[in-house]
This record gives sequence, C-alpha cells and structure tokens, in this order.
Amino acid sequence: MSSPHGHWLGDTESKPAPPPLNRVQALVNTLELPTGPDRLADPADAVPWLVDNGFAAPGADVGPDDLALVRGVREALRAMLVHNAGGPPPGAKAIAPLRQVAAVGAARSDLGEHGEIMLSATGDTVPARLVELLLIVRDAQRDGTWARLKACGNDECRWAFYDQSRNHGGTWCDMASCGNKLKNRQFRARKRQARSG
Repeated sequence: MSSPHGHWLGDTESKPAPPPLNRVQALVNTLELPTGPDRLADPADAVPWLVDNGFAAPGADVGPDDLALVRGVREALRAMLVHNAGGPPPGAKAIAPLRQVAAVGAARSDLGEHGEIMLSATGDTVPARLVELLLIVRDAQRDGTWARLKACGNDECRWAFYDQSRNHGGTWCDMASCGNKLKNRQFRARKRQARSG
C-alpha cells in the first residue's frame, strides 16, 4: 500500500515479496540508507503510513515511544534480512524490539471455512498491531519464503528485496548499482593490498 502523502522509493518495489511478506519488506524499506529520508521520523508522514499499512488504527494516538518502537522493529527485521543474505546472525540487542513486541502482544486464533487455522493480532495499539509482523515472519519461515527476503549486501544500502533467483543466491537489490559498487570497492581493496604486500 502506498501513502497519499508523497511518493517514496519503497512504494514501488522492483523485487517485491509476495503478500503478506511484502508488509515486512515495506516496513524495512521506510528508510533509505545511509543518509536518505526516514519515512518514520516525522509523525505527520509516519502516522498515515502506519494506518495505511495496518500498524496503527485510524485515529490512533501514536506517540514518540510508538514511533521509536516501530523504528526499532524495522532495524531488528533488517538485521534478520542481513542474515538471510549471508551476513551474521542478529544478536540479542538487535532483536530486542521484536522481543518487546512479543512480550506485550497477543494473537487470536480462528478457524476458516475449510478448517484452516488462522492467527491474527489483537488490539489497536501500535505494539499490539506489530504482533502481526511476528505472525507473518513465522508463517514465512515455515513455508520457505522467509529465506528469500533479504537485505542488500551493500552495507551502504541494506534495502530489503525478494530474491527470485533460481538458486536463491541473490545478494544485491540491484546489480547495476549496488552490486557493481561493491565489486569495484572490493577490486580496489585487493589492488591496494597487492601493492602494499
């Protein structure tokens, strides 16, 4: 979903994850690293985006603590996606915001028309609604799609992308920009090392 409050890079993904995993991708991509705009920094833009994406109820009072939690959850998810792309596993401090959401949230179970079991977050507070992300990640981990949602291997980018490659070996959100930059940087580093060694 996109916000009517202006176009952001994350509003149109070149490598979109399938629903509902695309909600995790959308949250991670609310910040353009390393120094780009942060869609969750200003409440005037953050609150409509949170409502549009189901992370806040319409008319909800979203405070600074709520926005700080959402940004923390975003970075915890990013750390997990870096790991999906071959980076180090996230430490306890990195995923602490997700543990905070798990501790305060609850899920409700329901039975579908054909006997399928469904879980959904309960409550209208921002922390309660963020439980939905945990449910999405859980389901994606079980069906195998989670491993395909990755963060770009360029540490100056870390954009979330869905790896649709056959061998699941995608590393960069865009080979033309991030992949080439990183390869050129590594090539120059090897040349410097060869000259000095």
